[in-house]
Amino acid sequence: MGMNNSSAKDDFILVGFSDQPNLEKILFVVVLISYLLTLVGNTIIILISSVDPKLKTPMYFFLTHLSLVDLCFTTSIVPQLLWNLRGPAKTITALGCAVQLYVSLALGSTECVLLAVMAFDRYAAVCKPLHYAAVMNPRLCRALAGVAWLSGVGNTLIQSTVTLWLPRCGQQWLHHFFCEVPSMIKLACVDIHANEVQLFIASLVLLLLPLALILMSYGHIVKAVMRVKSVQAWRKALGTCGSHLLVVSLFYGTITAVYIQPNSSYAHTHGKFISLFYTVVTPTLNPLIYTLRNKDVKGALGRLFHKDRDQGS
Repeated sequence: MGMNNSSAKDDFILVGFSDQPNLEKILFVVVLISYLLTLVGNTIIILISSVDPKLKTPMYFFLTHLSLVDLCFTTSIVPQLLWNLRGPAKTITALGCAVQLYVSLALGSTECVLLAVMAFDRYAAVCKPLHYAAVMNPRLCRALAGVAWLSGVGNTLIQSTVTLWLPRCGQQWLHHFFCEVPSMIKLACVDIHANEVQLFIASLVLLLLPLALILMSYGHIVKAVMRVKSVQAWRKALGTCGSHLLVVSLFYGTITAVYIQPNSSYAHTHGKFISLFYTVVTPTLNPLIYTLRNKDVKGALGRLFHKDRDQGS
């Protein structure tokens, strides 16, 4: 009995949206549908990229990694969120919170670097078309994907460990719907200025640096297309880069608001809703954006379904 009480004392209470019970009911339905779409959409992209020979290119190699990241990222957050939205219990165990913190931060950081890698791939495809196959060789692709994953793991090992070591003096009420560094450091009962500086530096390296590389890549792409002065070239560049640019805008536009200025009044007031966007909405939209705007993926889906239909008959 004493052990149960002790473990309950260590549990965190995810306040989330509990101050708006009517909103919780709506959110439960929206988040559940979004999560199911995320699972189906990203699994389809991983499947067709693996089995279709026409998609054995660097772009789809990285897209497969992005879909895997999105699948794992949402799965580390959404099941707990649905549980808390559905019932009166808003708790998460100390172990569950630690696992969620480590896993979600690792995957979120990996996505930041992976999007920069994908921008470099688009730059090579548009600006170096004759040397594209030589530049984006399988060895380099594997190395770049490895750097993205290692960056995420390295960041979470530092940030999450430092955050969990902070003394909380019994404070358990987390004003968020999942265990995330900016909201968790606010539970500390010591001066957290050094932690905020560390978070800011990590955000510069893993958010703003990849974003700067993405903008540089697209700057070179725009210059290359403008030199050609062809409507067809513009269309081709838009078809090649449009989907990725839209994904980057959705992801970076929301996550930077929380991590670059975690103490701003905007982040404090709207932080939960912003986080909902990059943890639930963006992973749902990514497969739709890539499939709706991409002829290769549409063609691969058609071939996959026709093959299944032929086998069935």
